[in-house]
Amino acid sequence: MDTLNALIMGIVQGLAEYLPISSSGHLEICGKLLGLKLDPEASLEFDVMLHVATVLSTIVVLWREFAPLCVSFFTWKRDDNFNTVVKILISCIPVAVVGICFKDFIEGFFDKNMTIIGVCLIITAALLSFSYFFRTRPLDDSPKGHKAYTPRDINYFDAFIIGCSQAIAVLPGLSRSGTTIATGILIGDKREQVARFSFLMVIIPILGQALLDVKDYFTEPAATATADSIGWLPMLVGFLASFLVGCAACKWMLNIVKKGKLVWFALYCLIVGTLCIVL
Repeated sequence: MDTLNALIMGIVQGLAEYLPISSSGHLEICGKLLGLKLDPEASLEFDVMLHVATVLSTIVVLWREFAPLCVSFFTWKRDDNFNTVVKILISCIPVAVVGICFKDFIEGFFDKNMTIIGVCLIITAALLSFSYFFRTRPLDDSPKGHKAYTPRDINYFDAFIIGCSQAIAVLPGLSRSGTTIATGILIGDKREQVARFSFLMVIIPILGQALLDVKDYFTEPAATATADSIGWLPMLVGFLASFLVGCAACKWMLNIVKKGKLVWFALYCLIVGTLCIVL
């Protein structure tokens, strides 16, 4: 992989990780358009590396919220921040089960199969549409024909349900942020709170996978060959691009969710998904 292609992939990841359009799906589409020929394992590990960059951008953007969570959890304070960390840990259970039990199965989807990506993008569009048109809205924000409701804070059961949606969204084309945010909205949670929770809940599984990749690099020759096939400079360029663009996209997405404008991304996913299937 050359440096320019890595830069493009990093920019795509930085944008698509926070926008509800599927970063993994767009990385596969982008790789197809650029003519990249990586085996599924190398493709997946490169995607993980780019996801680590956007996870770090999440920590930077949400630092004022992230730091108190760490302090409360590691000092064992029984406050709201501690409870939030517990909810995040609960949300990680489903994706941990999927990662441990079905890793080889998941790697099989990272082979630039445009039909699968197209179908998943259309499913993402449906989820975003349902969360907009069929979820009731607060009294002061209800368009004509929508029944009003009072959104609630995320509870422990909600965290597990949102975690299940995150586990399903490991498939390329199924947006992780779109799926988790739409799920939270559909079950009645506050939109802005769901968006922040969605961005925070991905930190543990992505960093966990990254640590496993680092371990494999030092213990398995295949992992070393994967890194060498991509190249260290392209990996660095892609990482930096993903991090910088991710910082801007995270702030943008929080504002979009607050205003409830996700339906436009549903239209985008529908169009791109249909093109993937047809072309």
